[in-house]
Amino acid sequence: MADRVRHLLGISGGKDSAALAIYLHKLYPELDIEYYFCDTGKELKETLELVKRLEVYLGKEITRLRAIENEHYEPFDYFLKVVGNFLPSVQQRWCTQKLKLEPFETHVGDSPCISYVGIRGDEDREGYISTKSNIQSIFPFRRNIWSIEILASFFRNENIEKIAALYQEFAPKEILDRALEVVRSPKTVRYTISKKMKALHQLSVKTFNRVVFEFLRDAGKPVSLLEDFPLLENEDNLIRDDIFKLLEDSGVGVPAYYKKIPFTVDGMTGEYARSRSGCYFCFFQQRIEWIWLYEQHPDLFEQAAAYEKGDEYTWVQGERLVDLIKPERIRQIKLEAIRRNEQAANRRSPYLIDNIEDAEGITCGNCFI
Repeated sequence: MADRVRHLLGISGGKDSAALAIYLHKLYPELDIEYYFCDTGKELKETLELVKRLEVYLGKEITRLRAIENEHYEPFDYFLKVVGNFLPSVQQRWCTQKLKLEPFETHVGDSPCISYVGIRGDEDREGYISTKSNIQSIFPFRRNIWSIEILASFFRNENIEKIAALYQEFAPKEILDRALEVVRSPKTVRYTISKKMKALHQLSVKTFNRVVFEFLRDAGKPVSLLEDFPLLENEDNLIRDDIFKLLEDSGVGVPAYYKKIPFTVDGMTGEYARSRSGCYFCFFQQRIEWIWLYEQHPDLFEQAAAYEKGDEYTWVQGERLVDLIKPERIRQIKLEAIRRNEQAANRRSPYLIDNIEDAEGITCGNCFI
């Protein structure tokens, strides 16, 4: 029965998905994980180099998925033409749908699939959760490995006695009374899912995972087709610094675009880098990252600027790239970056001199997992 379920992990080219591949390879070698990379045709060379290093470390090919095979167009350019040259934006993320989600879901087909997502324990966001019932997301870096829709079902008040019976079956005696007290306390506006889960986690994460797993036996979820699931024993809660340590210790290394490069403006020194993987023209980039692209990959910056059409279709809201790189504007952006860096100085990582404002909280989780 277990061999019917596929285990998939998408490699975005960023730190979290790469570290997750390393983490699962080390701790759960019994999982036959399929790795894939959605190639938009607009990736940085540093991204492609990371994918190759991961293949060496994992000893397994990372399947390249492309939304369209067309000898005249890269995938992004093909769909840009289809949508009438309307550039993607925060409000209209057609690139995510067409270049990431649809190729993945086509690759999975109708097979039951567990998709492993690299959302960290220090992030307050959900990653990609498919609307297809045969795809289930699991979050190994978080103490809570289950997705929000699983928890919403599990903690329905009408399930209280069913959950209580499972705790009576699987909980150690020393925590049973308190666990039953928590379980039998109805969920309310004040006693939320988060609070109930936290209380049960404090008693035993492993027991909570086992009870959720058994609860899902008849739910039709991919994990319910498994006889057992090794991540039920997982109690880890990995944060940003843990991710960089995994990358460095493995020898795979931190993606090159995270490495800080110094710059000088008005006699002051700052540093810049990229904070994300994804297409080189990603509209989630901060302005200082666009300056990084202009100065480190001028050919790619020029190509990104060529996509813009007047003042209407621009990558940066309200500002064209040709205006972004005017000398006085570059000076302003760099000075602002230095100011932000100074404010962030007390929270720098020992594994990454992380002194540009982390924009991960406003990214598209479907691209940067």
